[in-house]
Amino acid sequence: MTVLTSKDNPKVKRWIRLATDARYRRSEKRALIEGPHLIAAALQAGLRPLAVLATEEVTDPALLGERPVILGKGVFRAIVEADTPQGLAAEIAIPAGRKAEGPAVFLEGVQDPANVGAIMRSAAAFGIVRVVLDQACADPWSPRALRAGMGGQFGLSIVETKDLGAEIDRFKGTVAVTVPRDGVAPTAADAWVFGAEGRGLSEDTMRRAHLRVTIPMVPGTESLNVAAAAAICLYQSFSRSGG
Repeated sequence: MTVLTSKDNPKVKRWIRLATDARYRRSEKRALIEGPHLIAAALQAGLRPLAVLATEEVTDPALLGERPVILGKGVFRAIVEADTPQGLAAEIAIPAGRKAEGPAVFLEGVQDPANVGAIMRSAAAFGIVRVVLDQACADPWSPRALRAGMGGQFGLSIVETKDLGAEIDRFKGTVAVTVPRDGVAPTAADAWVFGAEGRGLSEDTMRRAHLRVTIPMVPGTESLNVAAAAAICLYQSFSRSGG
């Protein structure tokens, strides 16, 4: 059995770039997923790994596939951006953002990949079929976003756009945004727009909304994390629409 132990190996160099370089991921249309949970979720969604990477300790044939690439621990750790690597990863093709009619989420300037991933996880759980991100958002296929998404990305149509406003205008249905005060309580909507913490949504995007929602909080509470706010709104929308 051959074990790759050098970071200078061309395959290893490529996987390191996939893990660390969003522009390279987009050009290659490839991403790396790490851990048995994400690999199992990808398989369940019909995504077949293009390559499976494993350390010598991993032996589960259901996850390894026919011919895994065996890596030394140091090389594996150089590829996988995790504090406690699980010894198993896979290269997948990034699914094309297919046309999908139904509930949607639009993200403007959400730069923390963990927040992007967490929103994807909530979106998948509460019946969203399409997520559209502007170019200021973190890459939804980065390792951190994928870990936070826990497989949510695999069940969504994900689109990155240069013109978020045009995408919102084309959406047929009620579009809601959150505001700190004077909005209605969380209710059903066909689409939600969430923005960066601190700066929030641009005025141009706010004008496109049909509904402004305020999440009730204890007086004196400054704000909620955007991923937490999204989870509350998407749950309320899902439950009130009969989901």
